[in-house]
Amino acid sequence: MATDMTNGNISKHLIKFAVPLILGNIFQLTYNAADSIIVGRFVGTDALAAVGTANPIMNIVIFFIVGICMGASVLMSEYFGAGNIKKFKREVSTTFIAGFIFTIIMIIICMILTKPILRLINTPEKILPDAAMFLRIIFFGLIFTFLYNIYSSTLRSIGDSKTPLIFLIISSILNVVMDIIFVVFFKWGVAGAGMATVVAEMLSSVFCIVYVYKKIPILHFKKNEFILDKFLLRKTINYSSATAMQQTCLYVGKFLVQGAVNPLGIEAIATFNAVNRVDDFAFTPQQSIAHGLTTFLAQNRGAKKKERVKKVFVEGMKIETIYWTILVVVVYFGAHNIMNLFVPDKGSKVIEFGVKYLELMAFFYLLPSWTNGIQGYFRGMGDFKVTLISTFLQISTRVIFSYLLAPRMEIVGIAVACLLGWIVMLAYEVPVCIKHRRAYNV
Repeated sequence: MATDMTNGNISKHLIKFAVPLILGNIFQLTYNAADSIIVGRFVGTDALAAVGTANPIMNIVIFFIVGICMGASVLMSEYFGAGNIKKFKREVSTTFIAGFIFTIIMIIICMILTKPILRLINTPEKILPDAAMFLRIIFFGLIFTFLYNIYSSTLRSIGDSKTPLIFLIISSILNVVMDIIFVVFFKWGVAGAGMATVVAEMLSSVFCIVYVYKKIPILHFKKNEFILDKFLLRKTINYSSATAMQQTCLYVGKFLVQGAVNPLGIEAIATFNAVNRVDDFAFTPQQSIAHGLTTFLAQNRGAKKKERVKKVFVEGMKIETIYWTILVVVVYFGAHNIMNLFVPDKGSKVIEFGVKYLELMAFFYLLPSWTNGIQGYFRGMGDFKVTLISTFLQISTRVIFSYLLAPRMEIVGIAVACLLGWIVMLAYEVPVCIKHRRAYNV
């Protein structure tokens, strides 16, 4: 169901839009979390390390695709908010055609380069075959990742964040069930975990497509409407490339950080895999609130409602900060129980390392809540360069200090490197944000 955000209560719109988005992203994260928990408990530490080593590489590719869809959705929101339905539909068709072709090319390249990339980050030979197998299965399913994300981004651009959530809940439950069947009962190990994820992603994309063509008339296309508009393609590439590069920059950084963790040994790799899952769950609501800001701002910018644009940033930052006050309590006091989800042995070094990391990060999570809010503002205002530059500064700082601190402080050094990266990011973003708001009188 489409939602016009150019009228009505700002906070209510933001929360109503963000909550389903938060839940949807959390359910999407259960794909990887279920893989890690089930693999760690029923296959072993080596398998958990293999999945953990593969994940940063997988995320670079997946979030490049997500970034393309996210950038295009800003244009969709702008045209929808302006009431220009013809241009809105042309943007959807252009993004779909170009994105589909690009994803096929990505699949071919990734399949070929799997093992060379794993060796580039010093993946131990002991876990290399499993990590490569897991990645190739995931890469094969990238077409379903694109289809789900383009349809869900389109629905969100018209204010419908509930429908993608429903499909993700269904597919996430199926993913966990298939993980148990493939890994626990069939004993297919890491390959079974990858297959469960791909099948679940396929189902969520099918659900989205069927729903759109049955329930959303505005997204029905006649044969002559399904075209590649060259003018819009250039504009979409301009928006999407910056967003995709920003998303990719973030995950290339995580990929490089993995290279700093790998020499610490298999237990450290397994720990890093587990705590990365927790980080993902912590960051997702922050990012979802920011995406709500982006859609809200883009619609109101298209409708030329400056007063609403002015107020929404403050409301969004308030919600981001309130979320962190809940998060810090849950993560700090629940660190032991969280790590026990991944590793049942309470005396394991993986748990010891993980608890140290999470107790620090619980407090550090405040900073990315603010950086996400600011990035949501700039995306909604159509200024993607700031988000790209700030992400590059953050991840560069994080990578440099990971390599400097990890040999001395082990996994704690990785947490401190994150903190330093976010400090540098805010040092750049805050003055630019103040200047931008003054210039646009918002």
